[in-house]
Amino acid sequence: MSKARHVSETLATQFLRQHKVAFTEHPYDYVDHGGTSESARQIGVDEHMVIKTLVMEDETTRPLVVLQHGDREVSTKNLARQIDVKKVAPCKPEVAQRHSGYLVGGTSPFGTRKAMPVYVEASVLELPRILINGGKRGYLVGIDPQELVRLLKAVPVSAALE
Repeated sequence: MSKARHVSETLATQFLRQHKVAFTEHPYDYVDHGGTSESARQIGVDEHMVIKTLVMEDETTRPLVVLQHGDREVSTKNLARQIDVKKVAPCKPEVAQRHSGYLVGGTSPFGTRKAMPVYVEASVLELPRILINGGKRGYLVGIDPQELVRLLKAVPVSAALE
């Protein structure tokens, strides 16, 4: 595991504490475009348990959050079909930042600036524990994946490209 470092409070950790969620902290050295493979490598975990937070939008530019395994991509066609919209596409980084309040690379689904619907890959909920962004670059938190449903009303979908 990573060496102990103090991480200052983020909107995400404030949200988790406010909702009495037990979490572990996992800081790592952020690498531009390193993604979940880099954080998993540094922390020493399987990339499948590192969950990425993706801010996307439908054809009316309504934002939504997709939580996906780090080692999987999202099929936007499958997702659109399952959530009954015409199309889904990733937001441009500056648009994602405006919706979430977080820098891209540090986006957490917790404590976002705007309330957005959250969709989670169904198999994420089967894991015993997940690591997900804690609200800043180079910082993951470990939680029980069921908290995604409890706190965010995350709707399970099957949108991973194998």
